[in-house]
Amino acid sequence: MIDALVLTILMTSVPLILAATGELVVERSGVLNLGLEGMMLMGAVSAFALTYVSGSLLVGLLAGVISGCLTAAIFGFFVLGLATNQVATGLALTIFGTGLSGLIGSDFVGKAIEGLPTVFPETFSNMPFIGVFFALDAIAYLSVFIAFLVWIFLFKSKYGLILRACGISHNSAHSLGYKVLTVRWCSILFGGMMAGLGGAYLPLMLTPHWSEGMTSGRGWIALALVVFASWMPSRIIYGAILFGAITIMQLAGQARGWTIPPQFLSSLPYIATIFVLVLISSKGTAKYLAPSDLTRPFISSK
Repeated sequence: MIDALVLTILMTSVPLILAATGELVVERSGVLNLGLEGMMLMGAVSAFALTYVSGSLLVGLLAGVISGCLTAAIFGFFVLGLATNQVATGLALTIFGTGLSGLIGSDFVGKAIEGLPTVFPETFSNMPFIGVFFALDAIAYLSVFIAFLVWIFLFKSKYGLILRACGISHNSAHSLGYKVLTVRWCSILFGGMMAGLGGAYLPLMLTPHWSEGMTSGRGWIALALVVFASWMPSRIIYGAILFGAITIMQLAGQARGWTIPPQFLSSLPYIATIFVLVLISSKGTAKYLAPSDLTRPFISSK
């Protein structure tokens, strides 16, 4: 019973890790994309539709990644190309993705597919205590690996330093000869790919079917997770596990008839985020604050 609960929590945290890791890179470059929910839905419906039609999970995963990337490109065109308001554009992207995914997925409601297989044989997953960590699929392990690679990229490489510089002071980065818009374009597309992959994980593993709005607010939770992690990739993983546990607690409470209002449990990730915001805004924790030029548009003089 406990192993099944832990496994469910770990699987629930996977799309949060993927989407939040991508959004962290985007925000580190100085761009705020509130369209995570829309990108995840587009990734989910594309992955399910292509998997159902082709019978290949790999094709479905690639479709989810590409769909998320293309949806992010729409956001990038308006925000970077036309210098529109990032908050309004992100919200519009969520509305767009929610509506379009529902339209595309209307023909696939009620249909089911076979989900992703586990990586290790069942013998490993039956081991006591640690067996649950061997009962996961390849995307679950990949999500942790991607978060680790992002940490190395941001804090151990020259290009990661350039990306962070664009988020801290894009004018200074531009004056040093760095292409701010190119950096932000790459960040937005990467964020879209991760959101699409996180969305694709939902119908391919968590619930092997398509239903409209199946992300159930996970895009917004991933946005809160970035703030909760204080824009540090190393904190994304355990923050996602914590938020995933809260989500499962909500479902378990409803099933067991708990007297705790489910609305209260739904609000816990955001309450925790507010608490972290208060902490990182206090004296001595300035290094964990948001990038200085976050949401500020950059318009090149050249």
